[in-house]
Amino acid sequence: MNHNAASPVAERELVLVTGISGSGKSVALHALEDAGFYCVDNLPPELLPEFLKLERARADRAVRRLAIAVDVRSAASLPHLLPLLDRLREAGVQVRSVFLDASTEALVRRFSETRRRHPLGKDGAEPLERRAGQHGHRALTEAIELERELLADLREVCTVLDTSQLRPAQLREWMRQLVQASGGALTLVFESFAFKYGVPLDADLVFDVRVLPNPHYMPGLQTLDGRNPAVASYLAQQPEVGEMLGQIEAFLARWLPDFERDQRAYLTVAIGCTGGQHRSVYFAEQLAQRFQARGATLVRHRELGAS
Repeated sequence: MNHNAASPVAERELVLVTGISGSGKSVALHALEDAGFYCVDNLPPELLPEFLKLERARADRAVRRLAIAVDVRSAASLPHLLPLLDRLREAGVQVRSVFLDASTEALVRRFSETRRRHPLGKDGAEPLERRAGQHGHRALTEAIELERELLADLREVCTVLDTSQLRPAQLREWMRQLVQASGGALTLVFESFAFKYGVPLDADLVFDVRVLPNPHYMPGLQTLDGRNPAVASYLAQQPEVGEMLGQIEAFLARWLPDFERDQRAYLTVAIGCTGGQHRSVYFAEQLAQRFQARGATLVRHRELGAS
């Protein structure tokens, strides 16, 4: 294929990492760097076109995979970002946008542990998270909610990752999965979780399998998880498990074409049970197998660690 001056960015790949402060953008950016991306943190959006021009003009002419992090520190420029991303896609740049989110409770805890200042805290003031008493907690919470409002439009067009319950190793692995998935058709993500730890913020569809027989109460199965053949065999023998699995499969098969026509890059299907160990894990694995033939499919188990 001839890549001439008329299509100077035809092979460019750009990953935009954004999200709420404290949600793990630095960890995500480091994961992309380890995956071979050239990463730039907090690049003002208005400088992005010039940055890409400089990339094209590099002496070695080698095409690099690029990743930039944009957050509320560039709040004044955010209204220009969405139209800019559209223009880049029209110019042939493969753009993937990832928005990292977390519950307010998790964010408050992280700011308290790291003693970092929230970027929307007043300059020169004592960090919001270190102010004593209830007022300090309220001030930090208000800053987080203001940040959510400022980034709401950007969140709507991004693939959302909920990092509330994730360890850094899990986030690094999930970021690697995202950038390795096909950049063309919609990517299906099946995620197991425990309701007692909250529904994932990044879920597009949520299915509750807590009404099904629980292997936790079967001798010898309590310490295993839904990937284990013994657990899988037990669940496969339960008629109601097969019935619900078939119904979820039929629902997804019916509506996936509509999600694809909606120009989505990812669709996250979250399956929850009580502890996130047996039933939800089994369902995520089974559904991923059944839809693997249609294209890119990812499986995540939030409560099982970075495996």
